[in-house]
Formats: sequence, C-alpha cells, structure tokens
Amino acid sequence: MSGSDSIRMEKLSYSVGGRKILEDFDFCLDRGVNRTILGVSGAGKTTILKLLLGLLPPQSGRVCIGDVCITGQPESIFSEQRKRIAIVFQGGALFDSMTVGENVGYRLFEEGRLSEGEIERIVREKLSFVGVEEALNLYPAELSGGMKKRVAISRALAANPDFIFFDEPTTGLDPIGVYNICNLMQRLQAEGKTTLMVTHDLATAFATSERFTFLHQARMIFEGTEAEMRASTIPEVQEFLQPTKESLFV
Repeated sequence: MSGSDSIRMEKLSYSVGGRKILEDFDFCLDRGVNRTILGVSGAGKTTILKLLLGLLPPQSGRVCIGDVCITGQPESIFSEQRKRIAIVFQGGALFDSMTVGENVGYRLFEEGRLSEGEIERIVREKLSFVGVEEALNLYPAELSGGMKKRVAISRALAANPDFIFFDEPTTGLDPIGVYNICNLMQRLQAEGKTTLMVTHDLATAFATSERFTFLHQARMIFEGTEAEMRASTIPEVQEFLQPTKESLFV
C-alpha cells in the first residue's frame, strides 16, 4: 500500500493537563481497510480522530495524510489533503440555524466551485442515499436522533471523500436506528469509501469493520481481526469483550 493511500500516526504522543492520552503511538488506516478503534470511555478514541484531522497538535510525533505531513504545518499546506476526509460527529453537529439542505451543502457552498443548481442536485442525491430526502427543508430541531445521524452522514458524503470517520455513530439510537447506520456504512464501503469508527458498540463494530485497534492506557495493546481479538489472551481485551463481576466499578 503506497503512502498516498493511507493516513498515519508515527510515534505520536499527546497529553492533556499532564495526563497521557497517547504515548509513542503508531497507527495506520489504509484505504480500503475498514477499521474500528475500541477502548473504555476516556481512553482517547475520539482524540485520535481529531489528531488525524489536524484539529489537535501532538506533543511529539507526526500525522501524515497521504504523502503530506500535516504536523506543525499551517492548514493552508494540507487543506487539500484533508478534503479527502469527512467526519460524522457523535451528536451530528448540524447547524441549528440552517435547514437540512443547507447543512448538507454547506461545505460545497463554502468552496464556491459549483453552481447552486449542481449543489442542490448533490444534496438531494446524498439525502436520498440515506433515505431522508423528505427532510430537505426541515431544521435539525425537527428531526429524530436517527434522522440527524443520517443527515450528518449525507453531509459527509457531499464532498465525495475517500475516508469517512465515525465518532460513536450509534449512541442513543434504538435497534432500528442502529441497523440503519450499519446498513449505510456497509453501503458506503461497497461504493469504495474507507471507514474509521470509534465506538463502544461491539455489534456495530463487528458488522462494519475488518480490523480492530484496542486502546488502553495511552497505548495500542491489540491490533487485528475479529477472530484474533476473540482469541486474544490480553486480559483488558477479554474483559472488554466479556465483562465479569470483577469488572464492576473498574
């Protein structure tokens, strides 16, 4: 796999208030390999997404998008590379003052490269893909939690990224909502999109990913397939997969 087809962390360390979130951390997301990052709450999973996007600066090490190192560089240097990535935030992060259509087309309007008619066509196409085209003129406050997540996915798709990050995409959803999100992720993967998800939802992770990274105490302690994870003898991994009475209040 060439460097231009991956997003990488190399020997990266990141701390907040003296607390180590990541230490000497290596990570690689190759295009075409759908991956999930697992770990207990507060382990730093969402922080990894923000570091990969260049939204947070590491204390040491570097992040590369394709062949471009973004660490320590002004955004103008890596803005084109970052356009290859979109993120679906946990709460959807829709703009309350904009309609669904305006939310989905926001990035395209900001770039100013397409006509309004072409942007409207793309917006309708992406809303149709996630099954919420009827919400085009509604505001986020008028949507259910599941619809907000699907609108957020359509917004991520609008700019045609290669990589899509999902931050806890099924949190707060009922079983039908979870099924819809899993189905959408599988359809995206079938169309050639590469997904990276952070989640506590093992069923969603195993339904949508091939490779798994387990984060514990600022380090990657496991990387592999579902079968390798289930067969792992690492105590923290087994406790996460099958909590016992000893897990109470840990």
